[in-house]
Amino acid sequence: GFVADDERRDFFDSHLRAVHEAISRGADVRGYFAWSLLDNYEWAWGYHQRFGIVRVDFDTQVRTAKASALWYAGVAGSNTVPARG
Repeated sequence: GFVADDERRDFFDSHLRAVHEAISRGADVRGYFAWSLLDNYEWAWGYHQRFGIVRVDFDTQVRTAKASALWYAGVAGSNTVPARG
């Protein structure tokens, strides 16, 4: 399966660009972590709000990488945020 989540990808993109800008201005940035790897139970939202970059079918436990997971893997693997366009 495939899960399109362009808004999450755009969120990561804008935040990673801000991190890059901070580094270029001298900030000592040691890493960046995506929250969260898997859809999970959130105290305020229960199972209804899905924050993970991997979708979890809570009935079958099947995991499906979302588009944002594939994008983030590319960024991590190349150490580069792709040009917008």
